[in-house]
Amino acid sequence: MAEGHRSPPTMSDVAAVAGVSKKTVSNVLAGYEHVSARTHERVMAAVEQLGYELNVSARNFRSGRSRVLGLAVPELRQAYFAELADSVIRAAGAVGYTVLIEQTTSGEREPDAITRMREHSIDGIIYSPLAVRPGDAPALDVKFPLVVLGEPVEHSDATFITMSNADAFRDATEHLIGGGRRSIAFVGADPEGPVRTASERLHGYRAALRAHGLPFRPELVVPTPLWHRADGAAAAERLLGAPFAVDALVCCNDALALGAMSALQLAGRPVPAEVAVVGFDDIEESTYATPALTTVSADLDRVATTAVEMLVGQLERGEAAVPGVVRSPHRLVVRASSGVEAEVPARP
Repeated sequence: MAEGHRSPPTMSDVAAVAGVSKKTVSNVLAGYEHVSARTHERVMAAVEQLGYELNVSARNFRSGRSRVLGLAVPELRQAYFAELADSVIRAAGAVGYTVLIEQTTSGEREPDAITRMREHSIDGIIYSPLAVRPGDAPALDVKFPLVVLGEPVEHSDATFITMSNADAFRDATEHLIGGGRRSIAFVGADPEGPVRTASERLHGYRAALRAHGLPFRPELVVPTPLWHRADGAAAAERLLGAPFAVDALVCCNDALALGAMSALQLAGRPVPAEVAVVGFDDIEESTYATPALTTVSADLDRVATTAVEMLVGQLERGEAAVPGVVRSPHRLVVRASSGVEAEVPARP
């Protein structure tokens, strides 16, 4: 055969050059941990010498796995979900998996994304919806690895990863009370609405007021249709036009808080001199806002790593799914927007 048409090297060729068995080469290339460092070096040297390229598709076909995880999020234009996606991609890449992302705000029911994603060759799914509703329970009880990022629902055997939203919002509200604020508005959702995360945060807000002897005032709860900057700005404008004074806002996410701060400052109400603002999520932009935004951090990297490890444990080590709730710790990150220097410690 002419030199220009030589067949590509095979795993058997690599084994011959390295002086090991074909099985050993396969173990090294699959990342099998019980291979000596010396053997690993010999095999990889032979791979480089021969220019051997592993046929990943064939290997995955034989193993019955694609080594692809799915991530379903509402919208990537929201910084929180974009940063979550980045964390999941890095966590999955560290253990040899890639990630396929699906946006769930397509006009269909959010849980339908789980079914759509399974039409692709996906080994497991991380599902981060806008809201998990009681009626979603049947869609979450699937026969493949699934981790849900959000508040748990009754009658579901799925695994949920969430922080204590009530405790986190109580910490944020008590931080403002500790700084002398007494007329604190809650911005982000209708307390009677279906979004469980928002209702849990409202519970925390009310608990903080109660603990400090402050009355709950329904007029200070400002619903927003979405949690975007424009909604935060509209909420602040509504409060500015109200017949009562407000000296602080605690917002359901950072986008709302950033929008509210912009509206307040354009109206000549400096933050935090006249109105303190606290957000939620600790997106990167919160650090660089003017003033820098005080916010609750859930440590997205930890959440992503935990979710990926749970899926990989089921896929590669045969671990059983553990129904129930995994609580992620939160931390109040204090910056200039709240006008208070003391920081609340992390809570599990």
